[in-house]
Amino acid sequence: MPAPKSLPTYVYKIVDSAPPSPLPDVYPLSELDKHDGFVHLSTSWQVPITADLFFASHTTLHLIKIRLAPRLSQVKWDDPPDENDGCPHLYGSFGAADVESVETFEKASGGGGGGGGGQSWKEVFASSGWLE
Repeated sequence: MPAPKSLPTYVYKIVDSAPPSPLPDVYPLSELDKHDGFVHLSTSWQVPITADLFFASHTTLHLIKIRLAPRLSQVKWDDPPDENDGCPHLYGSFGAADVESVETFEKASGGGGGGGGGQSWKEVFASSGWLE
């Protein structure tokens, strides 16, 4: 699929364990990325949706903010049937030179009242000005 009409400056890699510090020249692929043959990424508006869909049970997530422009030729955009702009898939690698910053986010887990309680990732990211 072609890129969205308006390209973001950054795309984000969501990981559930702390990234290596310092970041390596080539970031290690997750098992999912190895299996699928590309690095799963999200735009800023997709991050809360992706996190709630695939990381709902996690209380800590780490987001890696990656500059899109240097890797644009290696990115293909997925076309989900219910969205206007698909998710970016990086067919290549990224590393320290591509990363603007890394941020850790935490959400409240259950409220203890048997109803599940707790925050959604959408609520957590809504109060953060870090996503661009």
